[in-house]
Amino acid sequence: MTNTERTPERTPERTPERTTARTTERARLIAAADHHDGVEPFSEAFVRGLHEDLGHRHVERREGDELVGLAAVAPDGSAELVVHPRARRRGHGRALLDEVFAHNAQAGVWAHGNLPAAQEVARSLSLQVTRELLVMGIDGDALETAAHPKVPAGYTALAYPEAVETYGRERVEQQWLDVNNDAFSWHPEQGGWDLGRLHQGMETDWFDPDGVWFLFDGETMAGFHWTKVHPDSTGEVYVVGVATEYRGKGLGEPLLSVGLEHLVKQGSSRVILYVEADNAPAVKRYKQMGFAVRESHVVYANTANTSNTAQ
Repeated sequence: MTNTERTPERTPERTPERTTARTTERARLIAAADHHDGVEPFSEAFVRGLHEDLGHRHVERREGDELVGLAAVAPDGSAELVVHPRARRRGHGRALLDEVFAHNAQAGVWAHGNLPAAQEVARSLSLQVTRELLVMGIDGDALETAAHPKVPAGYTALAYPEAVETYGRERVEQQWLDVNNDAFSWHPEQGGWDLGRLHQGMETDWFDPDGVWFLFDGETMAGFHWTKVHPDSTGEVYVVGVATEYRGKGLGEPLLSVGLEHLVKQGSSRVILYVEADNAPAVKRYKQMGFAVRESHVVYANTANTSNTAQ
């Protein structure tokens, strides 16, 4: 017998023990899907939302006492969902999507890997792809070649600890924030940060201050490269950004290479990055450096609902 439990992130009667048990149960569901599909169904922010108060609304699907489906909707309208591999093609995915759109008709639902099952459900609901994010990767000889930075004359590459020692933490972090918000003013997740959001990112378990690199023009930060190392040693170009006034000066490639060199020294034999599919110049640049497309992540939305709301 199938039943649906609709659960907000926190309820008054919840005890720490129940919260821990529920979080563990949800984590197991996500892990089962990841193991089966080879793609993590929930992104970092949504995983954090399972145990942090980020304002996410969660909806569950159960078969008896077993959790077989979970959807999460963020305050900004983005959503993610997962169905246990053993419970697919039983209507759980569609039921979760119905709940998501009932909560927010303009929600954008991520389909990580854009797997056939997700495409099938999207077609059944006449959902359209409104955004595509590519995962590109580099390894082998291509990585070795790309991980040899040539810093232009007049510029200095410094890791976060060195930069703080040289210029002071407050100045470095403010310039980092300014460059980030300048470079990503258009980006729905990366733009519009404040120091609190930056510090939140720096407090993650995986954050390594030695993995954040800056390119300085004298005392002015021209760009930054924030790297990440996954548990399996895969490296990631987490965020790389160049200030507007320094674009077109050929700084993107050396900035990227500085981070790649660090990741290789940390033991990464493979490095990935995420890039918007419609950012043709960036995709072209990464391909020229040896990156290749490995995965596609898309956002599905009910464009009919969006049009009706706009009218």
